Amino acid sequence: MTEIIAAIIGAVGGIIAALVPDISPKAKRISGIFVVAVLGCLCIFLLGWGIYSFIQKHPILSPAPEVSLRETISAGTNYTVGLRKNGTVVAVGNNNSGQCDVSKWQNIVSISAGGSHTVGLHKDGTVVAVGNNSYGQCDVKDWSGIVAVSVGGSHTVGLRKDGTVVAVGNNDGGQCNVTGWGNVVSISAKDECTVGLLSDGKAVVAGKIGLSTSRTIQNLSTWRNLVAVSAGDWHTVGLCSDGTVVAVGSNTRGQCNVSRWRNIVAVSAGFLYTVGLCEDGTVVAVGDNTRNQNNVSGWRDIIAVSAGYNHTVGLRSDGVATAVGDNKYGQCDVSDWTDIQLP
Repeated sequence: MTEIIAAIIGAVGGIIAALVPDISPKAKRISGIFVVAVLGCLCIFLLGWGIYSFIQKHPILSPAPEVSLRETISAGTNYTVGLRKNGTVVAVGNNNSGQCDVSKWQNIVSISAGGSHTVGLHKDGTVVAVGNNSYGQCDVKDWSGIVAVSVGGSHTVGLRKDGTVVAVGNNDGGQCNVTGWGNVVSISAKDECTVGLLSDGKAVVAGKIGLSTSRTIQNLSTWRNLVAVSAGDWHTVGLCSDGTVVAVGSNTRGQCNVSRWRNIVAVSAGFLYTVGLCEDGTVVAVGDNTRNQNNVSGWRDIIAVSAGYNHTVGLRSDGVATAVGDNKYGQCDVSDWTDIQLP
């Protein structure tokens, strides 16, 4: 490099000498150094200006929050399910259909609680289910290659590793019509609705979003830059890559009033209310609060949330669970859960 610079200086000095014959060798060299320095500064300026102009036209976006496919704490209708670090599962609350009979499960990596049935995903991609099976929503024993599961009121949805989706159970609202889906990266089911997040950041929906109309479904289809979706009983929520949140569906209790939320890293839609997890570990909520299910403002160090029917569950970074809301069936009695798997 030194030889190249010396050669350039010599060449510039030679040009100056040709233009000014009487210049001394020392002055010629100094002039060459000066010209090279000026040209170098000009090049640096032009390079910097080019980089600045490129960034102005192509802004560098903040990285999207990482959203885990694995659910380790899940609030259902009047019951709660948790996945322990050792792969076993614990449940509390209403067990009228056997939805809490999960004590014998092992090697589970993800769970989902619904209306009255519970589904678990094994490490090997197979699925197990307990609880109400009146619509065949627990008929998942033949599933394989599954990477995520989600259950609604009376249907079960599974995401295959190839990005396709399977579903069983009640299909009165068309919530199981997912056979044509592809390039799906996450799923969410609730009541009579199934929502899928596509790899391009868009969303697809099957079934009904509450008393949904074609306009509601159309509004959801316009969503862009999504990193997560959550189906509620009467509304659906989407998390955008910039930490903002969008919502469609019924807003009778203000459950869709999420437009001012910022720095959100996870969302969960319950029955007439919505919960959001902030990047600083705090939690926000809007919508129905008749059972104190939105009283989460004091929560800290939370890394996962799940909104149920009338109760909300949170998971702290130390693996301890917490819950607020209706506790008629003991669904909030999770204070002794101290070894829940982190998502």
